[in-house]
Amino acid sequence: MRLTDDFKDEIRARVRMSDLVGRKIQLKRQGREFAGLSPFKKEKTPSFFVNDEKKFYHCFASGEHGDAFDWLMKMEGLSFMEAAEQLAAIAGLPLPKADPDAARKAEASKSLIEWMELAQRFYARQLRSGSGSDARHYLERRGYGPAEWETYEIGYAPDSRTALKDELIAAGAKPDELIDCGLLIAPDDGGAPYDRFRGRIMFAIRDPRNRLVAFGGRAMSANARAKYLNSPETPIFHKGNNLYRYPQARKAAADPKSGARGLIVAEGYFDAIALARAGLEHAVAPLGTALGEDQMQLLWRAGGEPTLCFDGDNAGRMAANRAAERALPLLEPGRTLRFVFLPEGKDPDDILRDDGVSALKEALGHTRPLASILWDIEAEKEPLDDPDRRAGFRKRLRALLYRIENPAVREEYQREFDQKLEQIFGAARRSGGRYFKKGAALGATAEVKQSVGRGAVPAGLAELILATIDYPEIAENQAELFSQLSFGELDKLRDAILDALTFDHLQLENRQGLEKYLLEQGFEDVIKRLSFRRRAMRAALGGDTATVIQREEAWTRIASDYMEQTGYNIKRQEMRSRLTEEIENDDADTVRGLMEIHRRGKARRQTDQ
Repeated sequence: MRLTDDFKDEIRARVRMSDLVGRKIQLKRQGREFAGLSPFKKEKTPSFFVNDEKKFYHCFASGEHGDAFDWLMKMEGLSFMEAAEQLAAIAGLPLPKADPDAARKAEASKSLIEWMELAQRFYARQLRSGSGSDARHYLERRGYGPAEWETYEIGYAPDSRTALKDELIAAGAKPDELIDCGLLIAPDDGGAPYDRFRGRIMFAIRDPRNRLVAFGGRAMSANARAKYLNSPETPIFHKGNNLYRYPQARKAAADPKSGARGLIVAEGYFDAIALARAGLEHAVAPLGTALGEDQMQLLWRAGGEPTLCFDGDNAGRMAANRAAERALPLLEPGRTLRFVFLPEGKDPDDILRDDGVSALKEALGHTRPLASILWDIEAEKEPLDDPDRRAGFRKRLRALLYRIENPAVREEYQREFDQKLEQIFGAARRSGGRYFKKGAALGATAEVKQSVGRGAVPAGLAELILATIDYPEIAENQAELFSQLSFGELDKLRDAILDALTFDHLQLENRQGLEKYLLEQGFEDVIKRLSFRRRAMRAALGGDTATVIQREEAWTRIASDYMEQTGYNIKRQEMRSRLTEEIENDDADTVRGLMEIHRRGKARRQTDQ
């Protein structure tokens, strides 16, 4: 199989050389490049350099030079296709299957891009012609003169059905080609194709490889059906894989003088240009839709902390909320989002024009982390003025956490939310727990503490907690009693089980749903240690033929016996009194979740009967 030049270029565009090389040797930034000790020759002074912008490495000590493919072939002894497979996986691209038409398709794409470039030159000329006078006056009122038209590739599509079509066909284009690249529209009735963009200020859209693949157009007429119109999906343009001004912004962000930790995402074309004019050239814009997953990955390839800039109105807040929630499954260490909200009713272009560069930079300096936005999303849904609402708030936060797939990131967000809950609501926590007041669980006897210290867990305790994993309904129906038992080193597992019962979307009718959640929380080793006691546990609960009620009664009897043997002879009424007292002491928000588990368990138990 032969890879096309387009596919190889796409891999080079997606894989950052410094990341790839940095897996093998330590690199330090020096200006626009990264430097390190040569992997090809022993040396004390760095003579090995990596350039992300030019996508190559060069070793002055040995003369070795190449791109990402050469690096893997040299360092790991791979063939070209083996290196291509690894790089395609890193880039998130499927390796193309053998396709005899691949070369023809690549040539066709090049042809379409050539027509797009010719269209851009046409639009640029039209802006300076007599037909573009209204567009010129509009741009000049906004502070955009001829220098900005050229720098930001701004043009004008005349209000004519065939002006562009006539120009490009005269240059040798075929109507079908112009339809394929989105410049012409073919009527459904079979009539003659006509220009897609008419009477609009035009913005050139380039892909990550800096190829002109699409246009965006702003209508000059107030009566236009759509204020902004973008190119449709075509063989060379996929809206979800592109951002306006991405190649220029990524290059600007790579400059160490920029101080950028990521790109700035504005809402529209003029907003991105306004930021660039203010010296913040690492600004991009989505293409008329909310940010998608592929666009977020594009952002992170240019820096780990992109800033999403929104208007301060309700629409801006809603857009920020959508982006925040969509990012959750994609988060990784070093990859997050930051947010900034501008004064209501003003966009970056307004601030630049009315208040100047310093005011715009000042507004962009007040960013907020993703965790803060997520907190606000849930806190603003209802007042948190009573225990039930606060318990619901906690539950919604836990649901957000469950959507974070990376365990290290999820743990940090959980810690952040727990600390904030304590600060605001004053609810103390058990070490490692998340639902119960510090000291609420009963202390272990000296014998139990001693056995835990040796790394052992008494068989009775192990079987009690294992039973709640295999039969989640026991933990749900007996949540009060379960929470009062001290399991020593297994307290964290107990708390995680109780936490899981608050997630409506978890399928806890059987063991698999709960165990899957616990494994994701990092309890795999603990569960493996307990699993060999599963047969004894099931026998103690009445065997495989026992009913749901019989199992639960057996579990309750074993738990009560354990409490009596270890000095925990506390009656149910006393436990209820303890819970009531905590509610009256304004710790209800930490207990309501537990009470809700109890109520749900009681209802389920009645259904089983």
